Amino acid sequence: MTADHAADQGFDALLKARRRDAGLTQSELANRAGIGVRTVRDLERGRASRPQRTTVDLLATALHLSGAARTEFLAVARGAPTAPAPDPVPSLTPLASAAASRGRGLPPPGPLVGRDLDVAEVALTLLRGDGLVTLVGLAGVGKTSVALSVIERVKERHPGGVAGILITEGSTESDVLTAAATVLGVARADELADRLAGAPSLLLVDAVERAPGAVAEALHRLVAVAPSLRILATGRHPVGLPGERVWPVVPLEVPPTDDLDLSAVSKYPAVALFLDRLRRVRRDPLEPGEVGALVRLVRRLGGLPLAIELAAARGRVLDMNQILDRYGHRLLDLAGPETAPGSAYQAIAVSLRDAVAASYRLLEPEEQVAVRRLSPFRNRWSVELGEAMLADTAAPGIALDGDPVPLLDRLVALGLLGMRGAGSMRFRLLDVVRDYAEEQAAAEGELTAIRRRHAQVMARFAARVAPELAGGRLAGAVARLDEVTSDLWAALAHSAIDDPHTALLLAANLPRWWRFRGRDAAGRQWLRRLLDDPRTADADPVLRAWAQLGVAQLAAEHSAGPLELPAAEEALATFREQGDVSGELAARNQLSGLWMSTGGYDEARRHGAAALALATRTGRTRDMAVAQSNLAWHEIRGGELAAARRRMAAVDRLAAQCGDDRLRALALANVAEVNRLDGRYEDAVKMGRRAIAALERLGDPGHRARVLGTIGLALALADRFDDAFAVLTQLRSTASGTDVGEAPASDVQGPSAMIEATLAAKRGDRVLAAEWFGVAVQAYAGGRDLRDVAEALVGLASVTDEEETRGAVVERLDAVCKEGGITLLATERSRAEGQDSRR
Repeated sequence: MTADHAADQGFDALLKARRRDAGLTQSELANRAGIGVRTVRDLERGRASRPQRTTVDLLATALHLSGAARTEFLAVARGAPTAPAPDPVPSLTPLASAAASRGRGLPPPGPLVGRDLDVAEVALTLLRGDGLVTLVGLAGVGKTSVALSVIERVKERHPGGVAGILITEGSTESDVLTAAATVLGVARADELADRLAGAPSLLLVDAVERAPGAVAEALHRLVAVAPSLRILATGRHPVGLPGERVWPVVPLEVPPTDDLDLSAVSKYPAVALFLDRLRRVRRDPLEPGEVGALVRLVRRLGGLPLAIELAAARGRVLDMNQILDRYGHRLLDLAGPETAPGSAYQAIAVSLRDAVAASYRLLEPEEQVAVRRLSPFRNRWSVELGEAMLADTAAPGIALDGDPVPLLDRLVALGLLGMRGAGSMRFRLLDVVRDYAEEQAAAEGELTAIRRRHAQVMARFAARVAPELAGGRLAGAVARLDEVTSDLWAALAHSAIDDPHTALLLAANLPRWWRFRGRDAAGRQWLRRLLDDPRTADADPVLRAWAQLGVAQLAAEHSAGPLELPAAEEALATFREQGDVSGELAARNQLSGLWMSTGGYDEARRHGAAALALATRTGRTRDMAVAQSNLAWHEIRGGELAAARRRMAAVDRLAAQCGDDRLRALALANVAEVNRLDGRYEDAVKMGRRAIAALERLGDPGHRARVLGTIGLALALADRFDDAFAVLTQLRSTASGTDVGEAPASDVQGPSAMIEATLAAKRGDRVLAAEWFGVAVQAYAGGRDLRDVAEALVGLASVTDEEETRGAVVERLDAVCKEGGITLLATERSRAEGQDSRR
């Protein structure tokens, strides 16, 4: 069927004929036009009653239609007669008519949400005398609405008049000049100088991207002939004239977290706009269970007003959770009627895919490649990370090496790239742009290579940050990884299948971060999976050793350390064989803790002493402090409190030298425990509270719970009952609050029971005290330190009056001491034997 005959039958047949004439498949046409293949398929089958204007324009351009053929194509799409006829309507027209007091051709501005700062600053820029200000941004971001509000604010300062014109496809320089002259009240542009002499005037030129060359030439001439004329333009890219002030109109601000307080999140402009549009289609207020979905949806929409309006329109039949479930992972499919809700004056394309495609098609080929390469980033990223992605050679013949700043500046100016905050991680592709770029990357056959590159970039980033996860830079390093959490997980998931060597490099550098963030179980599973993958068998031995050590470190956090002892021992052997001092020190320190948890105390002490000797020999201050801290536990186990105190003083001194505040805080906590065991209760409370303050600053709830137990028990032993009860209440709230799961049960239940038991014993209620000491024994059983069990048994024996029962308790106490290599203090032995029950 020829295209002429197809035109007689309708747009579906014409589109199919034009596509076949061009030798394209439906998929090829869709990719070339930047729209979905389903859209092409539905149009050719006649399932779409009337295609959107932008979609038809994209198809006509992709089919290389021009002249009469393009006119026919557009006319048939609109359902108009196909016979060409002279069009008396100029190709560029004034905006919708309005009262003369508002300006010729300008509609009144509609209500704006969250744009007060933009309007105020753009208005100020115009009033300062800038001749040309261009509002630039993605389709649907609200450029025209901002422009109309600016004009409303400054119109009284332009006695020469305000007016506006709307650029249409195919406009010429002459069209622009004629329309501008008409709306400003003269016949020809040359007459504007006299008409506007001495009286500032303002012209709005909307949608400059539709005829960029013609607009640039026309505005250049207008500025020359009418110096008092100020021009406010809108478009998806700047006009490009000297002296032009480009003002990016960015999406509305979204809530930074998944806050469930509706009153709080409603203060963010993106949420406020969504709720305003939702009220137009839904009367009932949001249910509490919908607030979380609302916040996640608005964040996913990226604050883009067009996307918000389209999603909110779905609220007529769907609740927030349903909208999120249905559209949260396919935002580009959101579409609406020919005219968007709240559109000030013109019919606009309201398919998100079409809106993004229109801006994407304005890019040069190398810029399109750049957007595709940046699409794997799931959150904010830095110039350095972006540069690493752009430096890839995945697209032969297109070089992106060099300074990335001009390219990023261009993408920001076009509204495709968002930029917030003052930190390094401040760039982010809008979600809809990222989704579209991924579609294009898949169509170009690049997606796998781009995702592989992303995984490599994130693995190298993690490797750079990992050394800072110990010492004084811990908090900053954790924060840097937190900022790219979603990218780290995405890179790990992809590379585990596509490039396991990269996945192993990434995972091997994350154990300390995983442990700090309570993801020890998930992290251990990832490391074990990658180590067991036969494709990583030939990986660098040192890398595998770090992964093995990471498995052991994470396993220890959920009491599975003994299962990974062989992995840690194998890692140590590899580090020693390869001469890796850092690895050997890390392995010995880890093995010291693992052997203690399995009762291998002599092995634990041997590794601790070896680590101290190696760290001292190589001048590694922090590792010396860690080794001293590990060895201090052996002094306590042996009842050598003075020696333990000396070691902890060394830990404090060394940790101060290397700036490790967390290690200093733990040293304070251990000194508090030593003072308590030594009967120096006031000192124990003082040191414990200093440790608590430090741990709270560092965000370490697990150790905080342990120290609270030390403080509470010291207060009870010092007869400060009210203070001890207050600490007991605080300790129990820790177990039931947000910290649960980060502190082992023995670190909360055991100390709580010990405080209860001591308070009961001090009141003379020996029966209740015995019950609580028994609870403490059970809570501590299977914990990290058998000395806790021994102390609970000492307390139980001290309040047990029946000789036979006490004898059984003492017998069990002796067995625990033998198993743990524990030497009881003299006061503890006396209490256990019933010689002193006052403590």
